[in-house]
Amino acid sequence: MTETGKDQRVTISVEDGVADVRLNRPDKMNALDPAMFAGINDAIAELAGMASLRCVVLSGEGRAFCAGLDMASMAGGGSGNDLGARSHGLANAPQHVAWGWRELAVPVIAAVHGVAFGGGFQIMSGADIRIVRPDARFSIRESYWGLVPDMAGVALWRTLARDDVLRELTYTAREFGGEEAVRLGFATRVADDPRAEALALAREIAARNPHAIRGAKRLYNMAADADAAAVLEAESVEQLKVIRTPNQVEQVRANMEKRAAVFAD
Repeated sequence: MTETGKDQRVTISVEDGVADVRLNRPDKMNALDPAMFAGINDAIAELAGMASLRCVVLSGEGRAFCAGLDMASMAGGGSGNDLGARSHGLANAPQHVAWGWRELAVPVIAAVHGVAFGGGFQIMSGADIRIVRPDARFSIRESYWGLVPDMAGVALWRTLARDDVLRELTYTAREFGGEEAVRLGFATRVADDPRAEALALAREIAARNPHAIRGAKRLYNMAADADAAAVLEAESVEQLKVIRTPNQVEQVRANMEKRAAVFAD
């Protein structure tokens, strides 16, 4: 196991290919200040460089996942200074704290408790899978502060919820709970201990051929924008990358021999 960032806004521990990533500002319910924005983007970059990474679990320390913008700390300008620069590929720096999870090569599972408001809700939405407590509270919070969602939420939510639902929640900033989040499409399922459930699921995913999992994520990432012809072609391309490779053969042998597979990076 490796650990980094114990005294930073984000901590990372890695064991058996599963990264346990925690937002680490519990005294402020992990609210987003400039240091938190930087810490999340640094964490995404660090994870992207880990060749042996299989899956990521993202959660928050303390009483909440993330309460959104720390309005007091952002009063001097904050992330608004970075909105015009496409500093992270398609995204600017504030957008990358949510969009960056989507761009990671491996699956990301968000484990959410307490609140995920505004920017916190957008960060959660960047995960592939979202496991939430039934009593967790959510809000597309920006209109409460006279703002619009601008941390990649609109790009992420279009594959999760209906257009009219997104408009209603955005225009009103109303809060909703875990069960409703599942019904609306924002959450995958509820659990009393989301982090434990997420870590168990991550270990299950980590036991699959990592190249097949990465290929599957690439396919689902393109599905919202590509036409059928492009998706069908991409399916064939991704399959040809993995079929009859050592890791794919190892997956079959391990299944037949009823043992854990041993994969190469």
